[in-house]
Amino acid sequence: MPLADANMTRKNALKNNLIAGLFLISLGGFLLHLRIHPLHVNPANYVPFIAGIVASFIVPFMFFIDELVPYAYMINGILAIIGTITMAHFSFAHFPKNPTFMTLLTNTLFADIAILWAKFVFGKAIFDLAHIKSDTDVVSEGRFARFPNTGFWAVHLIGFSIVYSLGHILWR
Repeated sequence: MPLADANMTRKNALKNNLIAGLFLISLGGFLLHLRIHPLHVNPANYVPFIAGIVASFIVPFMFFIDELVPYAYMINGILAIIGTITMAHFSFAHFPKNPTFMTLLTNTLFADIAILWAKFVFGKAIFDLAHIKSDTDVVSEGRFARFPNTGFWAVHLIGFSIVYSLGHILWR
């Protein structure tokens, strides 16, 4: 059942459903983080706690306000990148013995990273929906590595990964 009323446009109903999906997938990830990273065990667990609060409550709320949609999209994307890098680092640090294709899928944080990028796709869909002017709009072309294009996120994922890796190597 869509989150809509009789006076709402299809575009707004779709936007509300996407925001609800973003909220639910973010809330699920946040609750998993609370179970995996209890706050009383390690002070570093406050980082995923704060990221979960931002991702679950603040970013979906920001997507409801048209002027804040680009900022919500940016924060959502940066959180996806940071989560990907830190979870990939954890997976490499605890690499399965005798890795097979199945152990790489099931004994690493690959599934968690996939869920995280589903969150990113929800945010991208909401952002793109906010910029549609008509049914006949074509996909915008332009500079691949410029915001909001997909290349922007790829460049930042690679760049942040390099900086994170160098920091890990140089400051052991």
